Amino acid sequence: MITSEKSCPPSEDSSYPAHPRVAVGAVVFKDRKVLLVLRRKPPSENMWAIPGGRVELGETLRAAAEREVLEETGLAVRAGEPVFVCDLIERDEADRIRFHYIIINIAADYIRGELRPGDDALEARWTSETELRKLHVTETTLDMLNKSCHFGQ
Repeated sequence: MITSEKSCPPSEDSSYPAHPRVAVGAVVFKDRKVLLVLRRKPPSENMWAIPGGRVELGETLRAAAEREVLEETGLAVRAGEPVFVCDLIERDEADRIRFHYIIINIAADYIRGELRPGDDALEARWTSETELRKLHVTETTLDMLNKSCHFGQ
């Protein structure tokens, strides 16, 4: 494996990768509120974001979005089309790349289920536009909601 001096060998927790990783987020609205989770692990630990995570080998973006929402919130959704793509690159104090994700956010429709945090989520909630402004929300989530969504419409 070839690494630059600004990266380290990959670890089990996804930090210090050898290459960018693909992740998916699910943008789910219900009753003019967006589904958010409070992240348990880095990156974005203890911040609110749309549910999502890494795409597994052989998994489609839609299947990954549906799986991640179910794991993190207990809700079944039907994933649709991509609505926003962004990079999440986080460096450590030595300027090494700690995380590098290419995130593809997909619109998804709520199907059924009881909302409960699970897997990598400390909390899960439906959030209004007004409530969103009071939460510690990730930059990528705010950017995506501002650029690609008419909140709750």
